[in-house]
Amino acid sequence: MSPVQHGIILAAGRGSRLGAMTEALPKGLVELGGRPLLNWQIDALRHSGLKDLGIVRGYRAEALSFLGLQTFENPRWQQTQMVRSLACAGDWLQQYPCLLSYSDILTSAACLRALADCPGELVISSNQGWRALWQARFADPLADAESFKTNGQGQLREIGARAKTLDEIEGQYMGLLKITPQAWKWISNLLAEMEPEQADRLDMTSLLQTLLQRGYPIQVLPVNAPWLEIDTCEDLAYYQHCLKIGKLTLPMQDPVLW
Repeated sequence: MSPVQHGIILAAGRGSRLGAMTEALPKGLVELGGRPLLNWQIDALRHSGLKDLGIVRGYRAEALSFLGLQTFENPRWQQTQMVRSLACAGDWLQQYPCLLSYSDILTSAACLRALADCPGELVISSNQGWRALWQARFADPLADAESFKTNGQGQLREIGARAKTLDEIEGQYMGLLKITPQAWKWISNLLAEMEPEQADRLDMTSLLQTLLQRGYPIQVLPVNAPWLEIDTCEDLAYYQHCLKIGKLTLPMQDPVLW
């Protein structure tokens, strides 16, 4: 299998839960530690060894031009979910193994390299330290956490359902995937079978669950690497506090104990 040299950031959405912060800028340009999230992320992707980086744009697309990345456009970003944004980068996905990342997360270069090197056509990373972070972010960790189950042999068995107990959660999906051209064939064939409106509404975990139901294997890479996501103003305030008291360092390198 060819080594992963390409990375794609999915950054078409607005991030409406951040309110006024994203009225003029895409979510990935919200700042933490004095820099936009995307700048931290691009540095980590490059330090992981990726040579070619692209970004899927939609909301306030022109604001992302300064990054100097290969651009893919999702002009229908308001009517579509993440999977349609993924498909906008089909030109790369059908040719190269690619590392995929959401625009509102941060992790270490070592975590990204481990995912890129993990064997498998379709691989996702699983945050093993999710519980402490969810307890810090939410009064009820189950309010936002989704089911995540493996078969005990490194393959995903279930993802994305509403979890009723913590026992249903073996880790949390991190918004990071490795997709080879073979896996992209699985995905593009699945999308071609769907009604356009159904494909428009498909989010990433629903895509993964549907692929499982079709019998396609999805490898899971469990990691204890530092990781964060910013969905709300409260998230941003929490991480800013963590930076202030030394609980979080950027760029992410050392383990973070939430």
